[in-house]
Amino acid sequence: MILLNRIYASGGNEVLIQTLDINVGDDIYRLTNGWDDIRAKLEDGSEVVFTASGCDIALPARNADGTQDLKFALGNIDGVVSQAIRKSLDNLQNATLTYRCYLNTDLSAPAKPPFTLDIKSGYWTATEVQITAGYMNILDTAWPRHRYTLPEYPGLRYMS
Repeated sequence: MILLNRIYASGGNEVLIQTLDINVGDDIYRLTNGWDDIRAKLEDGSEVVFTASGCDIALPARNADGTQDLKFALGNIDGVVSQAIRKSLDNLQNATLTYRCYLNTDLSAPAKPPFTLDIKSGYWTATEVQITAGYMNILDTAWPRHRYTLPEYPGLRYMS
């Protein structure tokens, strides 16, 4: 973590490698930004290959507005991932995204803890796919979750 703090503060010879795990149903797509595929270990110790792709990742802002979305764009040249995400969004299937950050000098584990987000929306053109993923939106969530309403509890009508 000290090395990661130094990189954020002043740079160095190391390079941050951003990766995405896109889970759509039973399919998993592992992508990294760049020209070369990388072989890295996940937090559970399993070794996987992240496929090089033309992707751009905008990390969630660290603020208190209640919506922290990760946005990413993929080159839609072969259309494989975009078709899977399109099916997921059209059918409202469960699709998640896991973001991991590695250092090029140490691919034995992520440089910081990964985080998983739900894919919420997206659009695609002939050349690119733009996807938004985020945590649960706390501001638009009712509390308490269980509501006492008249259809479920008709006796509420007679309470004063």
